[in-house]
Amino acid sequence: MKPLLFLLGGLLMSQLTFAERIKDIASVAGVRSNQLIGYGLVVGLDGTGDQTTQSPFTTQSFNNMLKQFGITVPEGTRMQMKNVAAVMIQAELPAFSKPGQSIDVTVSSISNAKSLRGGSLLMSELKAVDGHTYAIAQGSLVVGGFSADGRDGSNVTVNVPSVGRIPSGATVERMVENNFASGQPIIFNLHHADFTTANRMATAINDMLGPDVARPIDAVSVRVDAPLDPAHRVDFMALLENIEVSPAAEAARVVINSRTGTIVVGQHVRVSPVAITHGSLTVSVSENFDVSQPNPLAGGNTVVTPNTEIVVEEEVRPMFKFSPGTTLEDIVRSVNNVGASPSDLMAILEALKRSGALRAELMVI
Repeated sequence: MKPLLFLLGGLLMSQLTFAERIKDIASVAGVRSNQLIGYGLVVGLDGTGDQTTQSPFTTQSFNNMLKQFGITVPEGTRMQMKNVAAVMIQAELPAFSKPGQSIDVTVSSISNAKSLRGGSLLMSELKAVDGHTYAIAQGSLVVGGFSADGRDGSNVTVNVPSVGRIPSGATVERMVENNFASGQPIIFNLHHADFTTANRMATAINDMLGPDVARPIDAVSVRVDAPLDPAHRVDFMALLENIEVSPAAEAARVVINSRTGTIVVGQHVRVSPVAITHGSLTVSVSENFDVSQPNPLAGGNTVVTPNTEIVVEEEVRPMFKFSPGTTLEDIVRSVNNVGASPSDLMAILEALKRSGALRAELMVI
């Protein structure tokens, strides 16, 4: 049997921790992107747009757009707009975006359009959760997928043709205010909460800038006193975000993906003294039939009798023992020696956790 492969949460060959820049492990409170959403129409499709009989809002939207240009469609007119599709538009407005800058947008069909390939988005507003318009989107779509239909009813679809993107397809019209230039202290929020990392970050900043400049607030936040002048704050941030910090080692954790059989074991996982044996019992039941033919002169009847055969096979596997302070390397070696599969290992780890011998958090996703 091939050795069982693990995804290791850390390097087995070295217990060294590598320094990371503050900009890579933390973000500044209040300085974040904002989600935008909008509704619009994509035109110019090659007959792959919405079927208006099943999406009346497409016709309504198109009629409302024509009214803005002084065109009124007579009532009762049945419009077949196979070249038009109703879409939702989404974008992310980065922090400090200024009016006139461009951002990318994603366009997705919300009705029964077969493909948006070759279409163009008409001018549409992109709004935030507060209801204000922050960008205007328009342009030609780039669609990675396509579909083709045959006359015999066959269909071929590659990727997702009902979703497309417009690089730099929206122009920012409004700036989102933030408190970076308010003169308040700068708060760094760690991407992963850890008291040790927060304390090390504050210590690294104080070693660079002087005592009591930075103070850890909790496991996530570190408060740093900053200059009041906005220009000086930018220089100050350029210095801060490049200070290197050695993050704390992750907590001992074993993560199991039961759907794919993936098992991730952290380098600090330990096992208490315990002996394990793991085998499998296979029971095979086969049904055979015997025919009993009497002597022709005996006057008996032919009888069919069942003959059931039961075979029990138990796979013999050796017991292996974990000594005190067993490390990840010992676990990998022991499991490979016993020849356990990923499903077997899942059962072993769950049993170890239930018995209290596994000194780690067991997470099943």
